[in-house]
Amino acid sequence: MDEMIQFGIPASITLAQGILESGVGKGRLAVEANNHFGIKCHDWNGKKIFHDDDEEQECFRKYDNPEYSYRDHSLFLSNRERYTFLFELKKDDYKQWARGLKKAGYATDPKYPKKLIDLVERYELYKYDNVVLKKKNRLYNCLLYTSPSPRDKRQSRMPSSA
Repeated sequence: MDEMIQFGIPASITLAQGILESGVGKGRLAVEANNHFGIKCHDWNGKKIFHDDDEEQECFRKYDNPEYSYRDHSLFLSNRERYTFLFELKKDDYKQWARGLKKAGYATDPKYPKKLIDLVERYELYKYDNVVLKKKNRLYNCLLYTSPSPRDKRQSRMPSSA
């Protein structure tokens, strides 16, 4: 959600792209390079990993931790002219963002927008957008402000560090 606040990219889109591009965090680029978005080297001066994609042994960015991957994804989209039009879309319009990413050339898969939209809807990732945008809705208020049941508290109890 921090990336949405700082850069204006819907959290639902960032999360869906991270899930899709990283194979739910289990793909080679995510595991060996902390690259959760499949961002290629382009004008990159940092660490690199080579991986078969559209072509054999393409250069991909390698990060020290996943947080850097998420930040670089935000910078990648916000600093490239071909993505400028996305930032004119509504922040809660994940469908247009998904279609716009494909239109701008983020991915070569013709089903990319549908895959992103399906992930957003299956996992209700739009709720993160709504939290950032402070949309008022009883359902979200219930989800955000409901105390866990005593059973949940027992299961999630962590040792205190007194």
